[in-house]
Amino acid sequence: MQSRFNWHYVQRAFQLAAWLLALTIILLSLGPPSTRPVTGTGHSFEHLAIFLATGAAFGFGYSSRGMVLPFALIGFSAAIEIAQMMVPGRHARLGDFLADAAASCLGVAVSLLLVKLTTPKSER
Repeated sequence: MQSRFNWHYVQRAFQLAAWLLALTIILLSLGPPSTRPVTGTGHSFEHLAIFLATGAAFGFGYSSRGMVLPFALIGFSAAIEIAQMMVPGRHARLGDFLADAAASCLGVAVSLLLVKLTTPKSER
């Protein structure tokens, strides 16, 4: 029996979204502080939201690599904070790293759980 949609196309869309979110994080983190949009929700929530979304997008897009994704996203979070030390006007914070790494890992975990619960094994 054929499913209503092809998981391959959904996965590709999430892969594109994941890389666009990662690029957005890089640009917002390493660009001049004056160009960073302020949402009014607070610094911590902004970090949580974008890293959670990025982790989820990578989890949905690369569900077959579920064991590697948390390590890669933790490394990405660390690299962003380290790179900020080299940008005038920017600074690295251990708290940001911990929050970003945790949020991205949570996003991966939730997405992989949803993939496992909703996608037939033959399509994963």
